[in-house]
Amino acid sequence: MTPLPHHSPLAVHGLSVTYGDKPAVRAVDANFPRAALSAIIGPNGAGKSTFLKACLGIVAPLSGEVAFFGQPIAQARARVAYVPQRASVDWDFPTTVLDVVQMGQYRRAGLWGRLSGAARTQAMGCLERVGMAEFASRQIGQLSGGQQQRVFLARALAQEAELYLLDEPFAGVDAATEHAIMDVLRGLRAEGKSVIAVHHDLATVEDYFDHVFLINVDRIAEGPVKTTFTAQNLNAAYGGRLVASTPTTLIQAAE
Repeated sequence: MTPLPHHSPLAVHGLSVTYGDKPAVRAVDANFPRAALSAIIGPNGAGKSTFLKACLGIVAPLSGEVAFFGQPIAQARARVAYVPQRASVDWDFPTTVLDVVQMGQYRRAGLWGRLSGAARTQAMGCLERVGMAEFASRQIGQLSGGQQQRVFLARALAQEAELYLLDEPFAGVDAATEHAIMDVLRGLRAEGKSVIAVHHDLATVEDYFDHVFLINVDRIAEGPVKTTFTAQNLNAAYGGRLVASTPTTLIQAAE
Protein backbone atom coordinates (compact mmCIF):
# COMPACT_ATOMS: atom_id res chain seq x y z
CA MET A 1 0.00 0.00 0.00
CA THR A 2 1.25 3.49 -0.87
CA PRO A 3 2.57 5.33 2.20
CA LEU A 4 0.57 8.35 3.28
CA PRO A 5 2.27 11.67 2.45
CA HIS A 6 4.77 12.95 5.03
CA HIS A 7 4.20 16.60 4.13
CA SER A 8 0.53 16.55 5.14
CA PRO A 9 -0.38 17.41 8.75
CA LEU A 10 -3.24 14.89 8.42
CA ALA A 11 -3.63 12.27 5.72
CA VAL A 12 -6.28 9.55 5.78
CA HIS A 13 -6.87 6.52 3.57
CA GLY A 14 -9.90 4.24 3.64
CA LEU A 15 -11.07 5.26 7.12
CA SER A 16 -14.27 3.51 8.21
CA VAL A 17 -16.14 3.68 11.53
CA THR A 18 -19.34 1.88 12.45
CA TYR A 19 -21.74 2.18 15.38
CA GLY A 20 -23.22 -1.28 15.64
CA ASP A 21 -24.23 -2.18 12.10
CA LYS A 22 -24.59 1.43 11.01
CA PRO A 23 -21.71 3.07 9.12
CA ALA A 24 -20.71 6.45 10.56
CA VAL A 25 -17.72 7.04 8.26
CA ARG A 26 -17.26 4.89 5.17
CA ALA A 27 -13.92 4.34 3.39
CA VAL A 28 -12.94 8.00 3.57
CA ASP A 29 -9.77 9.47 2.08
CA ALA A 30 -8.53 12.94 3.01
CA ASN A 31 -5.37 15.00 2.73
CA PHE A 32 -5.25 18.32 4.57
CA PRO A 33 -2.73 21.03 3.63
CA ARG A 34 -0.08 22.64 5.82
CA ALA A 35 -0.29 26.24 7.00
CA ALA A 36 -3.99 26.44 6.16
CA LEU A 37 -7.36 26.77 7.86
CA SER A 38 -9.43 23.72 6.89
CA ALA A 39 -13.13 23.10 7.57
CA ILE A 40 -14.91 19.76 7.86
CA ILE A 41 -18.55 20.35 6.91
CA GLY A 42 -21.67 18.25 6.37
CA PRO A 43 -25.16 17.81 7.78
CA ASN A 44 -25.97 16.63 11.31
CA GLY A 45 -25.10 12.95 11.65
CA ALA A 46 -22.70 13.06 8.70
CA GLY A 47 -19.76 11.72 10.73
CA LYS A 48 -17.76 14.95 11.07
CA SER A 49 -16.86 14.61 14.75
CA THR A 50 -16.55 10.84 14.46
CA PHE A 51 -14.04 11.30 11.63
CA LEU A 52 -11.92 13.61 13.78
CA LYS A 53 -12.09 11.34 16.84
CA ALA A 54 -11.22 8.26 14.77
CA CYS A 55 -8.17 10.04 13.37
CA LEU A 56 -7.04 10.74 16.95
CA GLY A 57 -7.82 7.21 18.17
CA ILE A 58 -10.54 8.41 20.55
CA VAL A 59 -13.00 6.31 18.55
CA ALA A 60 -11.75 2.96 17.26
CA PRO A 61 -11.93 2.75 13.44
CA LEU A 62 -13.09 -0.38 11.69
CA SER A 63 -10.40 0.02 9.05
CA GLY A 64 -8.14 2.55 7.39
CA GLU A 65 -4.85 4.37 7.80
CA VAL A 66 -4.23 7.73 9.46
CA ALA A 67 -0.97 9.68 9.49
CA PHE A 68 -0.04 12.95 11.17
CA PHE A 69 3.01 14.38 9.42
CA GLY A 70 3.58 10.88 8.07
CA GLN A 71 3.45 9.21 11.50
CA PRO A 72 0.83 7.37 13.57
CA ILE A 73 -0.80 9.47 16.26
CA ALA A 74 1.20 7.66 18.97
CA GLN A 75 4.43 9.08 17.53
CA ALA A 76 3.03 12.47 16.49
CA ARG A 77 0.92 13.28 19.55
CA ALA A 78 3.21 16.06 20.77
CA ARG A 79 2.69 17.84 17.44
CA VAL A 80 -1.11 17.72 17.62
CA ALA A 81 -3.50 19.69 19.85
CA TYR A 82 -7.19 18.86 20.15
CA VAL A 83 -10.07 21.05 21.34
CA PRO A 84 -13.17 18.89 21.93
CA GLN A 85 -16.77 20.02 21.75
CA ARG A 86 -17.54 22.19 24.75
CA ALA A 87 -20.65 20.12 25.53
CA SER A 88 -18.47 17.03 26.09
CA VAL A 89 -16.50 18.56 28.98
CA ASP A 90 -17.31 18.28 32.70
CA TRP A 91 -17.36 21.97 33.61
CA ASP A 92 -18.13 21.22 37.28
CA PHE A 93 -14.61 19.88 37.82
CA PRO A 94 -13.05 22.12 40.51
CA THR A 95 -10.10 23.73 38.74
CA THR A 96 -9.01 27.23 37.80
CA VAL A 97 -8.63 28.73 34.36
CA LEU A 98 -4.82 28.81 34.70
CA ASP A 99 -4.75 25.14 35.80
CA VAL A 100 -6.72 24.15 32.70
CA VAL A 101 -4.28 25.95 30.42
CA GLN A 102 -1.27 24.40 32.18
CA MET A 103 -2.70 20.95 31.47
CA GLY A 104 -1.51 21.59 27.93
CA GLN A 105 2.08 21.79 29.20
CA TYR A 106 2.30 18.50 31.08
CA ARG A 107 3.48 16.48 28.09
CA ARG A 108 6.65 18.55 27.92
CA ALA A 109 7.15 18.40 31.70
CA GLY A 110 6.77 14.61 31.88
CA LEU A 111 4.47 12.58 34.10
CA TRP A 112 6.18 13.54 37.36
CA GLY A 113 7.73 16.78 36.17
CA ARG A 114 7.08 20.12 37.80
CA LEU A 115 5.99 23.09 35.74
CA SER A 116 8.46 25.97 36.01
CA GLY A 117 7.81 29.64 36.49
CA ALA A 118 8.55 30.05 32.80
CA ALA A 119 5.75 27.59 32.05
CA ARG A 120 3.34 29.66 34.11
CA THR A 121 4.40 32.77 32.23
CA GLN A 122 3.85 30.96 28.93
CA ALA A 123 0.40 29.80 30.06
CA MET A 124 -0.51 33.36 31.02
CA GLY A 125 0.65 34.47 27.58
CA CYS A 126 -1.73 31.96 26.01
CA LEU A 127 -4.58 33.34 28.11
CA GLU A 128 -3.61 36.85 27.05
CA ARG A 129 -3.73 35.74 23.43
CA VAL A 130 -7.37 34.66 23.78
CA GLY A 131 -8.35 37.65 25.94
CA MET A 132 -8.75 35.68 29.19
CA ALA A 133 -5.72 36.63 31.31
CA GLU A 134 -7.83 38.50 33.87
CA PHE A 135 -9.78 35.29 34.57
CA ALA A 136 -6.71 33.15 35.41
CA SER A 137 -7.78 32.44 39.01
CA ARG A 138 -11.49 31.98 38.22
CA GLN A 139 -13.10 28.55 38.54
CA ILE A 140 -13.69 27.15 35.05
CA GLY A 141 -17.34 26.37 35.83
CA GLN A 142 -18.05 30.03 36.60
CA LEU A 143 -17.31 31.14 33.03
CA SER A 144 -19.73 31.66 30.18
CA GLY A 145 -19.73 29.23 27.29
CA GLY A 146 -17.71 31.56 25.09
CA GLN A 147 -15.15 32.13 27.84
CA GLN A 148 -14.79 28.39 28.41
CA GLN A 149 -14.13 27.89 24.72
CA ARG A 150 -11.43 30.55 24.78
CA VAL A 151 -9.77 28.82 27.74
CA PHE A 152 -9.71 25.48 25.97
CA LEU A 153 -8.16 27.15 22.94
CA ALA A 154 -5.53 28.66 25.26
CA ARG A 155 -4.80 25.16 26.60
CA ALA A 156 -4.24 23.98 23.02
CA LEU A 157 -1.93 26.94 22.39
CA ALA A 158 0.07 25.99 25.48
CA GLN A 159 0.92 22.67 23.83
CA GLU A 160 2.87 24.57 21.14
CA ALA A 161 1.61 22.10 18.56
CA GLU A 162 1.95 22.19 14.78
CA LEU A 163 -1.60 20.99 14.05
CA TYR A 164 -4.74 22.14 15.86
CA LEU A 165 -7.91 20.05 15.61
CA LEU A 166 -11.09 21.76 16.80
CA ASP A 167 -14.52 20.16 17.07
CA GLU A 168 -17.26 22.79 16.58
CA PRO A 169 -15.22 25.66 18.09
CA PHE A 170 -17.94 28.23 17.41
CA ALA A 171 -20.93 26.27 18.74
CA GLY A 172 -22.86 28.29 21.31
CA VAL A 173 -20.42 31.17 21.56
CA ASP A 174 -21.09 34.89 21.16
CA ALA A 175 -19.93 36.95 18.19
CA ALA A 176 -17.05 38.52 20.14
CA THR A 177 -15.68 35.08 21.05
CA GLU A 178 -16.05 33.85 17.48
CA HIS A 179 -14.05 36.82 16.19
CA ALA A 180 -11.42 36.36 18.92
CA ILE A 181 -11.02 32.67 18.06
CA MET A 182 -10.68 33.46 14.36
CA ASP A 183 -7.99 36.03 15.11
CA VAL A 184 -6.02 33.36 16.98
CA LEU A 185 -6.50 30.77 14.23
CA ARG A 186 -5.36 33.20 11.54
CA GLY A 187 -2.34 33.96 13.70
CA LEU A 188 -1.51 30.27 13.86
CA ARG A 189 -1.74 30.04 10.07
CA ALA A 190 0.61 33.03 9.75
CA GLU A 191 3.10 31.12 11.94
CA GLY A 192 2.95 28.16 9.53
CA LYS A 193 0.71 26.06 11.77
CA SER A 194 -2.25 24.03 10.44
CA VAL A 195 -5.83 24.14 11.69
CA ILE A 196 -8.66 21.67 10.97
CA ALA A 197 -12.09 22.48 12.41
CA VAL A 198 -15.45 20.75 12.34
CA HIS A 199 -17.72 23.60 11.31
CA HIS A 200 -21.47 23.97 10.93
CA ASP A 201 -22.09 27.52 9.73
CA LEU A 202 -22.01 27.53 5.93
CA ALA A 203 -22.36 31.32 5.88
CA THR A 204 -18.82 31.82 7.21
CA VAL A 205 -16.92 29.08 5.35
CA GLU A 206 -15.77 31.37 2.54
CA ASP A 207 -14.56 34.07 4.96
CA TYR A 208 -12.92 31.81 7.52
CA PHE A 209 -11.31 28.90 5.67
CA ASP A 210 -8.86 28.10 2.87
CA HIS A 211 -9.63 24.41 2.43
CA VAL A 212 -12.85 22.42 2.85
CA PHE A 213 -13.66 18.75 3.31
CA LEU A 214 -17.31 17.78 2.74
CA ILE A 215 -18.59 14.55 4.26
CA ASN A 216 -21.88 12.73 4.63
CA VAL A 217 -20.73 9.33 5.86
CA ASP A 218 -18.86 9.11 2.53
CA ARG A 219 -16.36 11.68 1.35
CA ILE A 220 -18.19 14.10 -0.94
CA ALA A 221 -15.42 16.49 -2.00
CA GLU A 222 -12.22 18.10 -0.77
CA GLY A 223 -10.10 21.00 -1.93
CA PRO A 224 -9.64 24.78 -1.85
CA VAL A 225 -12.73 26.66 -0.74
CA LYS A 226 -12.80 28.69 -3.96
CA THR A 227 -13.20 25.62 -6.14
CA THR A 228 -14.80 23.08 -3.78
CA PHE A 229 -17.39 25.03 -1.79
CA THR A 230 -19.88 24.88 -4.67
CA ALA A 231 -23.63 24.44 -5.01
CA GLN A 232 -23.12 21.03 -6.62
CA ASN A 233 -20.94 19.70 -3.79
CA LEU A 234 -23.18 21.18 -1.09
CA ASN A 235 -26.24 19.59 -2.67
CA ALA A 236 -24.41 16.25 -2.72
CA ALA A 237 -23.37 16.59 0.93
CA TYR A 238 -26.77 17.66 2.19
CA GLY A 239 -28.76 15.01 0.35
CA GLY A 240 -30.25 17.19 -2.36
CA ARG A 241 -31.99 19.47 0.13
CA LEU A 242 -30.07 22.48 -1.17
CA VAL A 243 -31.47 23.70 -4.45
CA ALA A 244 -30.20 27.27 -4.81
CA SER A 245 -27.58 28.17 -7.38
CA THR A 246 -24.77 29.65 -5.27
CA PRO A 247 -23.27 28.70 -1.88
CA THR A 248 -24.21 32.02 -0.27
CA THR A 249 -27.89 31.41 -1.03
CA LEU A 250 -27.75 27.83 0.23
CA ILE A 251 -27.32 28.74 3.87
CA GLN A 252 -30.91 28.80 5.06
CA ALA A 253 -31.75 25.54 3.33
CA ALA A 254 -28.81 23.82 5.02
CA GLU A 255 -29.67 24.83 8.57
